[in-house]
Amino acid sequence: MNRREPLIRADDLGAPLAWRGGVAISRAQYLADVDALAERLPAAGPMLNLTGDRYRFAVGLGAALRRGQNNLMPPNHTPDTVARLRTLFPSTYALVDGEAPGWDLPQIRHGDTAPVDLDRPVPTIAADALAAQVLTSGSTGAPVPHAKHWGGLVTNTRAGVQRLAEQMGRETLAGVTVVATVPAQHMYGFESTVLVALLGGAAFDTERPFYPADIAAALARAPRPRLLVTTPFHLKMLLDAQLALPSVDLTVCATAPLSPQLAQRAEAQLDGPLMEIYGCTEAGQVATRRPTAGAEWRTYQGLVLSGDGAESVVQGGHVPQPTMLADVLEVVDAQTFRLLGRSNDLINIAGKRSSLGHLNYHLNSIDGVQDGAFWLPPEAGDGSVVRLVAFVVAADGVAAPTLHERVLAALRTRVDAAFLPRRLVAVAALPREPGTGKLPAGAFAAWAARTLAGARG
Repeated sequence: MNRREPLIRADDLGAPLAWRGGVAISRAQYLADVDALAERLPAAGPMLNLTGDRYRFAVGLGAALRRGQNNLMPPNHTPDTVARLRTLFPSTYALVDGEAPGWDLPQIRHGDTAPVDLDRPVPTIAADALAAQVLTSGSTGAPVPHAKHWGGLVTNTRAGVQRLAEQMGRETLAGVTVVATVPAQHMYGFESTVLVALLGGAAFDTERPFYPADIAAALARAPRPRLLVTTPFHLKMLLDAQLALPSVDLTVCATAPLSPQLAQRAEAQLDGPLMEIYGCTEAGQVATRRPTAGAEWRTYQGLVLSGDGAESVVQGGHVPQPTMLADVLEVVDAQTFRLLGRSNDLINIAGKRSSLGHLNYHLNSIDGVQDGAFWLPPEAGDGSVVRLVAFVVAADGVAAPTLHERVLAALRTRVDAAFLPRRLVAVAALPREPGTGKLPAGAFAAWAARTLAGARG
């Protein structure tokens, strides 16, 4: 008989699953809203869940699972991406909670709050049910789906919850409030907020604050113990704002390398530990570390590493088949590794190798740099050596000439001379995705080329 797993942790259905404006939404209310929405969904999916409210996203997830449908999780929701999704999955429909986008796509709106039935049984979902398809941009630009089954998500989440609780010195996450700057529609936010609440007993704030004052306000209204789920970009922006911040019992960071200097600042200003998560689309969340305690990562329970370098493999737990990781690792033992950089951002200049991630890590560790990124222009075709360009956003009060001197002086002590930028371009902001803080390679390269041409002009 096929294994089944509950949709939601069921030990206390009166406990909150979410907080909206300081008002709790119970887990029993969630089950009622899931069933009510499930009755209104089309007969076939998948669902493109566009709801910005984190609770309503979770309701959409549960309703789709109840109807045997899955959630599409593309890297963005541009008209071009949505059109490609409709080609790949003709029966796609959108779930919306605000003004409906003008797309040629069937749309379902969230309904009113449903009556609570305390005797309502907790539904279970087949472990092999397709719960989500995470889409990444392939080499041709067409979305490439990565299937996520409910059983694997449950196993991964339970391992992650165990690690979070361990870091917080708790037996469970019951009673913990999650505030997140990342959207539920991306894998990191999906796992670390929605699934952590559904399956781990935590409760999330329904909003996704972006600006520092909004993040501080969300943290202040969140009952303790509280957990902040964020990215290095959002975290640096928050700390640089020099606001009075409430204590945070644990900060969780992911999506980009985090410098030890930023981790130290975060722990000091937020008065609590910071834990970094390592994962990838193919394997999900894999390992954690506390950057202020050392550079080594420790895998989740049940996961085993093999290989080394650019051919590192993980298996076990929620990763049933050996899966190649998209990064260059130094594998210390079966459960421990150091992260050296992404395999697709390795660069070779004058016979020397490094990674853009490694260089960006050092660039963003420099005092006076609010944000920064290296870019390697394409080959010129004349045999000349291509040299790196660094785009830098200055912190408040730092003049461009001062920043230029400070950055070059600091980089000379941290990286090989071959990787010093030939040009350092001051910009107002980098073209980061507002939700995750990532710099998509293709979009960043196009922006960099335009910006560099404008700077020359």
